[in-house]
Amino acid sequence: MTLDRLRPYTGQLFRPLVAISQKLGLTPNLCTVFAFLGAAGAGVAFYAGEIAAGIVLVAANAFFDAIDGSLAREMNLAGPKGDFLDHALDRYADIFIICGIFAGHLASWQIGVFALTGVLMSSYLGTQAQAVGVGRFYGGILGRADRLALIIFAGMLDLAIPQGIWGMHYLGWLLVIFGIFGHITAVQRFAHVWREIEKEGKS
Repeated sequence: MTLDRLRPYTGQLFRPLVAISQKLGLTPNLCTVFAFLGAAGAGVAFYAGEIAAGIVLVAANAFFDAIDGSLAREMNLAGPKGDFLDHALDRYADIFIICGIFAGHLASWQIGVFALTGVLMSSYLGTQAQAVGVGRFYGGILGRADRLALIIFAGMLDLAIPQGIWGMHYLGWLLVIFGIFGHITAVQRFAHVWREIEKEGKS
């Protein structure tokens, strides 16, 4: 299911928004920082039990996270510094959001740690592929764009049905899914990179 497969098409999709961003004087790195601030705010909102605010801030994170790369390419500013900043802040964004959910008692800390390790390992292996010369790989069953979309959806379910299901909030169940499918995605990415390394005869 990964929405990350749509990355090659986001340039055309976001072109009008990129043009508006340029007129407003936004830069790719500024959008990256805004995305992080949205995620940090979402984590605080979930911790405080303000699910509606958390949803809005996750949506803001998703928006600016999608815009920064397109804006960098449009302005011919794409480079390793911006890429490094983007990936570093994305990991902190994941940490803020997930920790906010379980610290806000929407799930147990055990489920939160399970989800966090799955998310971080799948993200790490996606970029580590590039470090070993295979090229960045976003394949697998659950990518970051999927996670953000699912958080918004689960949050809306929690607003509509506050009692949750089987004694736990929908956002809590979502963390279980993140843990399971995050680790499956990590294994899928590891297997892909391993095969590619073997094809190239690297040790």
